[in-house]
Amino acid sequence: MADIWSVYTATPPISRTVATAVFLSSVGIYTGMLSSYPFFFHYSLLFTWPPAIYRLLTSFLLTGPNIAVLFDTYFVFTYMIQLEGNAKFSKKEDLIWYLMFTGTIIILFTGAGIYLQALITTLSYTVTQDQRGMNAHFYVLTIPAQLMPYCLLLVQLLFPNGWYNVKVGLTGLFAAHLHDFLTRIYPEFGNGPNLIPTPGILKWIISIPRIQQVVYGQPSDSPRDTGRPAGPLPDAWRSKGPGRRLVRFGSPAVCMV
Repeated sequence: MADIWSVYTATPPISRTVATAVFLSSVGIYTGMLSSYPFFFHYSLLFTWPPAIYRLLTSFLLTGPNIAVLFDTYFVFTYMIQLEGNAKFSKKEDLIWYLMFTGTIIILFTGAGIYLQALITTLSYTVTQDQRGMNAHFYVLTIPAQLMPYCLLLVQLLFPNGWYNVKVGLTGLFAAHLHDFLTRIYPEFGNGPNLIPTPGILKWIISIPRIQQVVYGQPSDSPRDTGRPAGPLPDAWRSKGPGRRLVRFGSPAVCMV
């Protein structure tokens, strides 16, 4: 368990947080431990008291039933890791702003509903823009990487409410393309500015020292990051005198100076 936990905490923080939320929410709903009501978004619920603002987030956390719980969580986790390692989203606030912008477009153009399928399509499109000319594995098939989001849309036809899922997925495709156009295509080919730069408020929040120092779940002022030797002893003890080694002869331990 310790090794599994170490691997888990070593993954990029935003990726593991989003994927964990998706998996636990879906398992909780399909096992009956949670109600699905808080995960459905409708505009009218924003005007209740208190406003159900949390639904702007929870509506992106519900997968399909049965085996789709594993596949959808896998796609979210895989694509999020690739985005978090992308130079375009090297700063946490840039990735968070990307999720906020594309999520807003998905909600505006989809209307009421649950939006995880649209988010997966969005992530897939953005990731594969940097993989043109490469191949990707889609289940048992090998396809050009840039076709991955369209294959994800076609697969949705095999599930219940297939056409509705495709419609939702198309809004995700539009959101990803719009973000790419405003932040990359127009500045590069139209010699214009980035039309949706990351808001300063996000940069300020991420620049708060306690948030900025956290690296993959571990504060950067830990012994591993500051160069201080790790161990349970206080710094004052570790800095006094040369080290000593205990060598065991039989049962007693003898200190060799």
